[in-house]
Amino acid sequence: MATSTSTRPALDAADVPLTRPSLPRWAVPAVLLGAVAVAAAVLAPTVGLGWVALPVLTVVLFAVGVYAWSRAVEGSRRATDRLVTTIVTSAFLVALVPLVALVWTVLSRGAARFDTELFTSDMRGVLGSGGGVQHAIVGTLLITLAATVISVPIGLMTAIYLVEYGRGKLAKAITFFVDVMTGIPSIVAGLFAYALFVIFFGPGVRLGIAGAVSLSVLMVPVVIRSSEEMLKLVPNELREASYALGVPKWRTITKVVIPTAVAGIATGVTIAIARVIGETAPLLLVAGFTSTTNWSLFEGRMTTLPVFAYSQYVSPGLPPEAGYNRAWAAALVLILIVMALNVVARLIARFFAPQTGR
Repeated sequence: MATSTSTRPALDAADVPLTRPSLPRWAVPAVLLGAVAVAAAVLAPTVGLGWVALPVLTVVLFAVGVYAWSRAVEGSRRATDRLVTTIVTSAFLVALVPLVALVWTVLSRGAARFDTELFTSDMRGVLGSGGGVQHAIVGTLLITLAATVISVPIGLMTAIYLVEYGRGKLAKAITFFVDVMTGIPSIVAGLFAYALFVIFFGPGVRLGIAGAVSLSVLMVPVVIRSSEEMLKLVPNELREASYALGVPKWRTITKVVIPTAVAGIATGVTIAIARVIGETAPLLLVAGFTSTTNWSLFEGRMTTLPVFAYSQYVSPGLPPEAGYNRAWAAALVLILIVMALNVVARLIARFFAPQTGR
């Protein structure tokens, strides 16, 4: 029986290109400059919206130009990749615009009162210019610290239960209520804290610890959700190796699981703190406002930086520019505190993360 042989000609090595043509390095900058020039020429007669339309038209022209040139030289696959890269980069820059604008606005307006007096004095007896935010800084740090002390143990232990022990209807119910609590308005947390403290102290109660309790209601679901996701990322092989050595479950959790996930847990706690440190409505309701420095969470009213900025903008006094400057300075201090918390979280994650090298 004769066997059939293939009639396909053999491919020569010269017929299979090892490389494909690509755009020169100067192509992308050249297309970008050309897009800017064309967009500026088209929008030159336009008055008013040029600063908005110019970048939009530039991006459109740049995407079309790069795609067309790349498709002609490199093929459709590489052209599509360049188009998607342009879209993603443009989306990132669009998302960056409000952040940069916000930081620049706060820096430019808050720098007018960023002096020593701002940090060393409060508003006792100040009616016009002068004064500081010492009392608001103290109130912010104390209330946020107390809320963190309340929230982190509750949130972390709940996350451990859901990941390591939770099975059945109870775990599902806890997960459901955590999801519900994540979206509650902040004023509801303030009303809850006010109703709770009215039972013990009577109507009209205003205490720093009440503000901490209201913030903890907002912090707990964020800590639970972030810690739960970090604990789920710990490989089961680590748990099984610990169990194989005869280590009990509680010790495996404290010595293996939590140290492995501590970097992500610290980041989640920082996100939760940043979520509540700028709250105003619940603190206005349960912590109140005062112009003097209060170092006790359990005695009298306590002011935080968001409440101080709000009060200064609503009632700036005479001249009003002094109150506005204090409000912007308080906002700048609040941003710096959040940035410092992020730095601390990164340091904690670096120092306490498990060592992978020898």
